Amino acid sequence: MRITSYSDYALRVLIYLATDPERKTTIGEIAATFDISKNHLMKVVHQLSRLGYIESVRGKNGGLRLQQPPAEINLGVLFRQTETDLSLVECFTDDNTCRITPMCELKHILAEAQQAFIDTLARHSLADLVTSRHQPELVRMLALN
Repeated sequence: MRITSYSDYALRVLIYLATDPERKTTIGEIAATFDISKNHLMKVVHQLSRLGYIESVRGKNGGLRLQQPPAEINLGVLFRQTETDLSLVECFTDDNTCRITPMCELKHILAEAQQAFIDTLARHSLADLVTSRHQPELVRMLALN
């Protein structure tokens, strides 16, 4: 299973903001740090804002920052909100044309594996990604000092 770049970018934005929650930053800073298209990142930031993960402060001293503590941002919930299509194989879709679907056990096994993946994410928060023994190196790598 592979997550979309959209979800990957959403995680990167939140990690960036969570490494220094009090600091306001810009989409341009985040885009430059991760070498991501600013236009694509604007869409991600807009959704994260709509979902209540981040707030956008306008004006001279404006910028982006987390709207809630990192410990309250559940990775499983975030994943379900940012992934638009969780269909691993054709038989997960409404327009399935696979002839063996009625006798095939693969769909059930893949659904179980996918649920285990989501359950694992759901046991973690954004805080788990930024409050580790690697936090000082993460802050340095993101040039937040």
